[in-house]
Amino acid sequence: MATKQYLLEVCAGTVEAVRAAHEGGAQRVELCSALSEDGLTPSMGMIRYACRCEGLQVHVLIRPREGDFVYSEAEVECMLADIRLCREMGVDGVVIGALTADGDIDVPVCQRLVDKARGMNITFHRAFDVCRHPFEALEQIVALGCNRLLTSGQAATAEQGIPLLRELVQRAGTRLTIMPGAGVSPENAARLLTETGATELHASARRVLPSGRKETDAAVVRQILARIQP
Repeated sequence: MATKQYLLEVCAGTVEAVRAAHEGGAQRVELCSALSEDGLTPSMGMIRYACRCEGLQVHVLIRPREGDFVYSEAEVECMLADIRLCREMGVDGVVIGALTADGDIDVPVCQRLVDKARGMNITFHRAFDVCRHPFEALEQIVALGCNRLLTSGQAATAEQGIPLLRELVQRAGTRLTIMPGAGVSPENAARLLTETGATELHASARRVLPSGRKETDAAVVRQILARIQP
């Protein structure tokens, strides 16, 4: 029987994080800025740097501001423009999401984003984790044509969200990849994959620097990979 292959995506909020993810052997990065605000769209310079890392898949977060995921028309236009720029720069995928004020998927807005990103890999981000009806939201994300859903299982951490993550994996089947994220570490990576049935993980793989700032560490990336790769 073939050995199951697992993939690690590193959430990279700085150029140094991209370098560490690449050096540590991560297969993919999700590029963003302002991790303290749960991530915003990164600079063009950072995107260009990541795209030069040979063998590293690059996905870019499309999120124009912090706070909720209910967007004005002007903000939607900004996101559409960012997706167009990402395509022009040669990124592999984008990470999108938008909600209604009631806590449902904003299908019309998300469809516009998906249509603009057509041909690239599309991940729906953790806006899902504040949706009021997760299984209805899952079906809408599948219908939109997204390739992947990044989620903690609507919990503070993916480890706490294992029951819902397992159910999401089962319901999605081969239609959509469920990627657990939030609090993924070398200590729990294997358990998350085993107990949910997922095949991809999303981690920041950070350590605390002497200055107190947190930064992705190539050694932590390697430690996670060592726990999930045969």
